[in-house]
Amino acid sequence: MRRVSAALAAALGLFALGAEAFAQAASGTPEKVKIGWAISKTGPFTGGASITTLPVYQLWVKEVNAAGGLKIGDKRVPIEVIEYDDRSNSEEAIKAIERLASQDKVDFILPPWGTGQNLAVGPILNRLGYPHLAVTTNTNRAPELAKRWPNASFWLGLPSDISVEMVALLKGLRDKGEIGPTVAMIAVSDQFGIELSTAARDAFAKAGFKLAYDKSYPAGTQDMQPMLKDAMATSPDVFVSFSYPPDTLAVTDAAKVLSFNPKVFFTGVGTAFPLFKQRFGGNADGVMGIGGWNAESPLLKDYLERHKAGVGREPDRWANPITFASLQALQQAIERVGLDRAAVIKELQNGTFDTIIGKVKLEGGLLKDVWAVGQWQGGEFYGVAPTKKDGARAAIVPKPAWGP
Repeated sequence: MRRVSAALAAALGLFALGAEAFAQAASGTPEKVKIGWAISKTGPFTGGASITTLPVYQLWVKEVNAAGGLKIGDKRVPIEVIEYDDRSNSEEAIKAIERLASQDKVDFILPPWGTGQNLAVGPILNRLGYPHLAVTTNTNRAPELAKRWPNASFWLGLPSDISVEMVALLKGLRDKGEIGPTVAMIAVSDQFGIELSTAARDAFAKAGFKLAYDKSYPAGTQDMQPMLKDAMATSPDVFVSFSYPPDTLAVTDAAKVLSFNPKVFFTGVGTAFPLFKQRFGGNADGVMGIGGWNAESPLLKDYLERHKAGVGREPDRWANPITFASLQALQQAIERVGLDRAAVIKELQNGTFDTIIGKVKLEGGLLKDVWAVGQWQGGEFYGVAPTKKDGARAAIVPKPAWGP
């Protein structure tokens, strides 16, 4: 009798499991949502990815799952993560994206870090029909790419916008007599540096500035002192460095050693990183760079505390909160239309979303209302341009002299 009862119980258990699976299939609600990404965990892009992108992904997944998961229909569904290291290599990134789609069969794929990596994986994400939140992509080709890849969205503005807003800020300071017209500029010689410096060169000329020093340098350059010595020889009022995070730190270190202290000292990317403040302490004050945020925003104050609690350190003050905002938009799009990727893409392009940076609505696949220039002031990296953007602080000029 016991054997019969056990067999019957097992059969009933299998029947119950089968009925549950059938009901789940009928409702279209999965047991989990699989989200994958390929990110630079090794190689030269690790610094940017580990500050701006990966911790944001981890924090978002943690918070969504703590709330029960993504709301699909009337059910909460947890996120399962599948992650690969792209090794800071575009070919590895492409292979990982293909693996996530074909072998792992993930529902959604989050983007890698950096302009080059995103441009490399853009065609395959478009071909496979996955939404592409190209958040850390900064290229003037974005409007054209948004048309070519209708699945893609670009969130950091354009290099030309950043350069134009920076020059507009400097022109205002010059017109007030706070700075003179002489500029020294260096830029890393890849797409990021080329696009920003090209746009800045044109904007400086139109605004009547004198570009007394204009030099590019190869990625990976470690000794910045020779360039800075040449820049110093021109006695510039403004120094601009379109540089990657390691270069930004090296440039600032070299300027301190050389006591190179122009009235405006602008570096970036990386200036908005908490690492910059940790590295230079009070000497960070007065330094300008790409990015910024409204530090008085209650939404961002709350995000700052959640990030510190969840990640163990502060976020950067540029692409990090925008990355989180893009994930909030993705979540809201999924919860509105379900797991149909084509429908999610359409909703991302047309919808309006509540995020930590305020209400977000893309225009032609681009987020346009973004900070271009920030400045460290009293230990916080405030947005200072566009000067009319909500929360903009007045720029402090001249930059204080380097201290010990």
